[in-house]
Amino acid sequence: MSRPDRLPPPLFSARCRACWLVAGVLVLIAASFLSLDLHLAALATPEALASMGGFLAEFAPPELAPDFVAKTAAAAWETLAMSALGTLLAAAAGLLLALPAARLHAGDAARTRGPARLLLNALRSVPELVWAAMLIIGAGLGPFAGTLALAIHTSGVLGRLFAEALENAPPGPAAALRAQGAGAARVLLYATLPQVLPQLLSYTLYRWENNIRAATVLGVVGAGGLGQMLLFHLSLFQMHKTATVLLAMGLLVVGVDAASHAIRRWLTR
Repeated sequence: MSRPDRLPPPLFSARCRACWLVAGVLVLIAASFLSLDLHLAALATPEALASMGGFLAEFAPPELAPDFVAKTAAAAWETLAMSALGTLLAAAAGLLLALPAARLHAGDAARTRGPARLLLNALRSVPELVWAAMLIIGAGLGPFAGTLALAIHTSGVLGRLFAEALENAPPGPAAALRAQGAGAARVLLYATLPQVLPQLLSYTLYRWENNIRAATVLGVVGAGGLGQMLLFHLSLFQMHKTATVLLAMGLLVVGVDAASHAIRRWLTR
């Protein structure tokens, strides 16, 4: 227990690595502001504020005609289906790629660990939008290309997270099974996976939340869903219909976030 009369440590110490790291980040942020030549003051001028206010006023009121609302709801369902199916495929592929990318115990030679992690890095280093733009050439316009783009990128992300979770699993149960002569498959199924399964599900749900947002953007390149509707009506300056699409995007994201949060709480009980 620390003495009550002792002074607190200084905010910065020459021997503190974290202090030097924070100082370096602050210097980098300051250099970024100086090099980007940002004109932040121009945003607060009366002309800029009036222009932004006039632009926002064009969105009100949103288009609420029954036929357009039904069309927007169908696009929202398409976006939801893209994100759910893409995340499900990515979770399966990520788990398959995580097994060769992880060192499951201290005596594991893990000869495939390096190549597998290099593949995972390659998959997640390319954004979903770029994957969708390339897949549209082969698969054509529509949600199929968007679903594949989400699955490919997310499999790289989940594969790396799953591999880290497998490596950090408590080694006791797996070591006990190996001492009894159990094979690698039984050790994985009965010792390692049950311990990390809640963490894997949590990672998957978190990526589903992110993929909902990504799926709405993929429509900009023709991958279907709300993003395609947004690009169409915004390019025609149909602001009332654009406001309805934006409202549907917000409601969809909020709904998925709430559902994912409720599922994670249920899993951790």
